[in-house]
Amino acid sequence: MRGRPYTCCFTGHRPEKLPWGDDETDGRCAALKKKLQDAVEAAYDEGMRHFICGMARGCDLYFAEAVLSLREARGDVSLEAAVPCPSQANSWPRADQVRRRRILAACDLETLVQDHYSPGCMSRRNRYMVDHSAMVIAVYDGAPGGTRQTLEYAIRQSVPFVDIRPEE
Repeated sequence: MRGRPYTCCFTGHRPEKLPWGDDETDGRCAALKKKLQDAVEAAYDEGMRHFICGMARGCDLYFAEAVLSLREARGDVSLEAAVPCPSQANSWPRADQVRRRRILAACDLETLVQDHYSPGCMSRRNRYMVDHSAMVIAVYDGAPGGTRQTLEYAIRQSVPFVDIRPEE
């Protein structure tokens, strides 16, 4: 088994790829957040205690908030932010930057994967997360992109994953 036997990471879509976009009041978004919370709790029940999040907009932040909720309830849970580069959030909407800073402040560990932006830094972050995990939780709709590449990498590394469809 690669990585830590009690570590679970996450990959998923940004708002642009979600049917509701940035509208978190949409019922489908609430349903997805519930599925994520259930998946995080199921991972905990399987022995996962350390969770790694790539800190991207959208599903990554939903995942981080689900882990923080679990940590509040159980106590023996840690959250690691795998930050691809210091400028990751520079162009984000202000509300997302504030949310990210709040989550980062609550993390138990922050890993800066690369000290500057480069075209491959997001992929490098994704490989770091998979390489340090025994399980991946994914919100994936089948479309090409970073989430698909991360899942393909997890498969090549024999790291099992839980696939959550955004609209099911």
